[in-house]
Amino acid sequence: MNEKDEVAVVGAGLAGCLLACFLARRGYPVALYERRPDPRTGTVERGRSINLALSERGLDALRRIDLDKQVMADALPMRGRMIHPMQGELNFQPYSLDGDRAINSISRGALNNALLNAAAALPGVRIAFDHRLVGLDPATGEMTYETPQGKTRTSAAVVLGTDGAGSAVRGQLLAHGGLTESLDFLDYGYKELTIPPLAGEFALDPDALHIWPRGTSMMIALPNPDRSFTCTLFWPTGGTTSFASLGSPAAIERHFRTQYPDLMSLAPNLVDDYLHNPVGMLGTVRCAPWQSGGTVGLLGDAAHAIVPFYGQGANCAFEDVVELDRCLDDTGDTWKTALPLFEARRRDNTEAIARMALANFVEMRDKVASPVFQLSRKVEHALERALPGRYVSRYELVSFSTTPYAEVQRRVRRQHQVLGAALAGAGALLLGTLGTLATRGRRNP
Repeated sequence: MNEKDEVAVVGAGLAGCLLACFLARRGYPVALYERRPDPRTGTVERGRSINLALSERGLDALRRIDLDKQVMADALPMRGRMIHPMQGELNFQPYSLDGDRAINSISRGALNNALLNAAAALPGVRIAFDHRLVGLDPATGEMTYETPQGKTRTSAAVVLGTDGAGSAVRGQLLAHGGLTESLDFLDYGYKELTIPPLAGEFALDPDALHIWPRGTSMMIALPNPDRSFTCTLFWPTGGTTSFASLGSPAAIERHFRTQYPDLMSLAPNLVDDYLHNPVGMLGTVRCAPWQSGGTVGLLGDAAHAIVPFYGQGANCAFEDVVELDRCLDDTGDTWKTALPLFEARRRDNTEAIARMALANFVEMRDKVASPVFQLSRKVEHALERALPGRYVSRYELVSFSTTPYAEVQRRVRRQHQVLGAALAGAGALLLGTLGTLATRGRRNP
């Protein structure tokens, strides 16, 4: 590719803006296309702001382009989970052994705007809003967009789709027979509520991610810089305890007073939020391959959307950008080699985090309030203290390191095997000792 060949990035969300920054740093002219109006000047859609939990993988990507300090100015550290049972005391569960490590609550909109500003400030980056991709020829890079002024056609040497789980780029590749896809939706959806500041201060502890586990459903709340909390309900989409089952203000109030007794006094607009905020879908997107001919590629949710229950969606997408940057280094900026290499390096890792995210939903929804689970976390921290660097919890490896996701799964499996063998050995030794003592007792009455 010569220096005048432009790269088109379709989708100016988190991954697309970060990718534009990385590519511009490499000297590529970048055209960044977005179907929505400029979010920095428009109105945010109600109930679609799900806060992000930015952790080490995302921060590592931001550090590489010197944006971490700027972004973190709007972030709030959460050092553990605060469990809200239906009855009884609150229970704080630290994320790390020392209690000092934290994941960071940040508004998706604030982060997107910061990345948009960073991309727009770079030479060689042009951004086109209100451009909806409706046609793409993977062989030539020719694209057709619908705009308020009508259809427009353009082309690029390389087209990269960072346009989310409902990716138009992926849809075009599918239409041309360039890939296969599977969409696995949960029978759960999400809806947002808000807890405003209380007398100008946080109504809940701002140093925690709050969870209301209710077995088949749950709610979480993340703090915001304005001292409010963004709450997200994760409920079934059907049945007697689903979103569809609550249709009147009286039914909504009755349900929340029963299931979330500490919430009603903190959320004065709860009924209005519930009635008017939309229900979002949750699912896992898989497709293969992630690229076509080394000239069209997919990154982030466009290639491998996951459910949000490990807080790794944005972090994983940012890690995609870092890995593609490495692949360009390793191939001398040869896209026909770099895009297949990127997929080969990332696919196992994205499959691993997709599995872990689904498993973590069960943990957050069903297990965190269990005394058995809480004891297991204490045992895990004790092992980390006794075996520093040798035993590390899954959560710490996922959230506080850049260990590849697939390697996290393998390492945790090995740790559990060693621990299981040690416990079995200790049990056998104990039984053998008891047997010996019993034998001696019979010989020496």
